[in-house]
Amino acid sequence: MSDQTFRYDLNGQVIGITAARADLWPSLDLMLGTLRMNEPVPAGFRVDIVETLELPENPEGKLAFDGDVPPDGHCRMIDAGSVFHLVFPGQQTLSIHDGEGRAEIRLRPDSKIKWTLLMMVLDAALDADGQHMLHTAGLTLPGKDGLVLIHAPSGTGKSTTSLALASRGFGLCSDDVMILNAKAQGISAWGMPRKVKIHRNTAAMLPFVTPCLGENWDAEGEQSVSLDRLGEIIRVEDVRARPVAALLHLARSADAETRLLPMARTDAMVALATDNVRTGMTGLLSLQKRRMATIAALVKAVPTFTLEVGARPVEAAALIRAAVPS
Repeated sequence: MSDQTFRYDLNGQVIGITAARADLWPSLDLMLGTLRMNEPVPAGFRVDIVETLELPENPEGKLAFDGDVPPDGHCRMIDAGSVFHLVFPGQQTLSIHDGEGRAEIRLRPDSKIKWTLLMMVLDAALDADGQHMLHTAGLTLPGKDGLVLIHAPSGTGKSTTSLALASRGFGLCSDDVMILNAKAQGISAWGMPRKVKIHRNTAAMLPFVTPCLGENWDAEGEQSVSLDRLGEIIRVEDVRARPVAALLHLARSADAETRLLPMARTDAMVALATDNVRTGMTGLLSLQKRRMATIAALVKAVPTFTLEVGARPVEAAALIRAAVPS
């Protein structure tokens, strides 16, 4: 069987994945399927997937991490300067060649690529083009092309707040993952086209989402809803990059009132970096240093706020519209 190559357009950065079987990366295709390209254009970042019993588990380099990564289990990360290695002992390995625009995945036959490994490949492909994946929601302002980024640790309410804003005329780019690009002409971002996970509590607080939901909830009390389905009740934006107009740090209100407060840029920098920049036993890896620099450029360029969300998250819409420059 000859190898197959699938290509995905990451806002101008083409990632090409070559393997013997398409089902070796189902999770990545599930997330990036709408970005798949049919044209045989050259890839800016290449990924070769090889099924083999020979795994390079002890590469030379400095040990950057050794421990468990939920939900994938124990792994080691080795920093060899121009090459970064991720090793799941006895299962699969990843080698990312920094500056060469390529990576290699080696795994045992009849096994599935782990989620941690796939996300690192995606991170590397974006980084090779000066783009960086951030754990933030993104929404366009009503009637405008500019967008606001909303960041907070998981479980704080990004999805609830995003859907509440979308019910008041904002356009949903993503409720969880945005891709940031800092260039000379300005800071822009686009949303990863992933399904939105809606929690029971969100559905109770925002009953307008009920038509999109079924009867079955998972163990976390959530349902995954496609963007196409959500597009029937709110405006879902395409993946075109748009200028960032403001950065909001989401927090829960202590008195149930919703308010928008100016946030010091240094505090905004720390909050965003804490949730998005990983450090290892050897300090910051090259990719993480570049991500930090992009975050710094973002915080320097746009207004920064704390959004304290209370009992009525829809009230945030008017506050944002009044405070964020046109």
